[in-house]
Amino acid sequence: MQRIDARGGPAGRPTPAEIFLAFLRLGLVAFGGPAMVAYIRDLAVTRRRWVAPAVFEEGIALCQSIPGATAMQAAAYAGLRAGGARGALAAYAGFGLPAVCLMTGLSELYLRTREITAAAALFGGLKVVVLALVANAAVDFGRRFVRDARDAGLAAAAALFLAAGGSPVLAVALAAGAGLVLYREVTGAAPVPGPPPAGWRALGPAAAAAGVLAAFGAALFRLRPDLFALFAVMARVDLFAFGGGYAAAPLLFHEVVEARRWLDAGAFLDGMALGQVTPGPIVVTATFVGHQVAGVAGAAAATVGIFGPSFLAVLVGAPTFDRFRGSAPFRRGVRGVLVTFVGLLAAVAFRFGLVVPWRPAAVLIGVGAFAALRRGVNVLWVVAAAGASAVLLP
Repeated sequence: MQRIDARGGPAGRPTPAEIFLAFLRLGLVAFGGPAMVAYIRDLAVTRRRWVAPAVFEEGIALCQSIPGATAMQAAAYAGLRAGGARGALAAYAGFGLPAVCLMTGLSELYLRTREITAAAALFGGLKVVVLALVANAAVDFGRRFVRDARDAGLAAAAALFLAAGGSPVLAVALAAGAGLVLYREVTGAAPVPGPPPAGWRALGPAAAAAGVLAAFGAALFRLRPDLFALFAVMARVDLFAFGGGYAAAPLLFHEVVEARRWLDAGAFLDGMALGQVTPGPIVVTATFVGHQVAGVAGAAAATVGIFGPSFLAVLVGAPTFDRFRGSAPFRRGVRGVLVTFVGLLAAVAFRFGLVVPWRPAAVLIGVGAFAALRRGVNVLWVVAAAGASAVLLP
């Protein structure tokens, strides 16, 4: 076992290769989205002792305060504390690689088989599961963030705004401003005991990562404008997806289906369904979208776009978290954004309900899936049972 030093990282740091392989193995079984945070903690804190418990908990607070998929960012944070910026990249890539590779393969298979009768029935059932998953996420968000009449009103306004054709990105921005006014009783957080925040030099890796991401986007803009459009859209979705992977669903649906019509609503739902049968975060749906639009190159561009800003947010946030965490305006704005996602998820669930091919079996599958999710059944078992039922039931 490695000894943890006073800064929360190991006295003898693991190599990036060790970190990559450890998180790659974890990424192969990373079903369950945010629930994977507990397994990341077990790996980095309990078994490998790469990160001190208190430091990891502070990292989770960071990941819940910035946009992006929480489990992916928790992996990056653990890697950052274990092995610096290279460790963060190794953990992030290792944890996400299985999902991206599997989704790329499934996207190609989808193009070849979706018209087959059995496959069509399977995806019909999985569409119902996606509706249940989004509805369940809306309920979970509501239980966590809707506390009074102000919250309920803001969530309802967001749902109506999206139903009327408004942009969810604009809704998120407006919600942050509304939060500043509505939640004036929210104060800044007390500083976390321990070493003082890192200096600005600690942002060097973040600056380097931002440079690489910008260079990638510039190269696409010059060489393949269609791929740049995929990259830019996914990056914008990622930058506004506060609250974890499911918060990206309304943003992604709006950009891909309504604004640009890259996919119809049914195909988008199929992509989200495939995102549930692969390990990793639900936002790997972006890889599916990219593949449907522009093949493997499109999948790569969309994947970098949806995951790049999240990784950058961890590198920027880790050395500066105490500064903005203690800011009352920041906390008010974040509360407004998180409340808004309750309404956005509810509106998207309604939209998905209009697309699902309803029949008696679909109703039974949907009700059963939602009930199972509310009881805490692992999402992989819910998806598997629903898929089998869709094929077998008339």
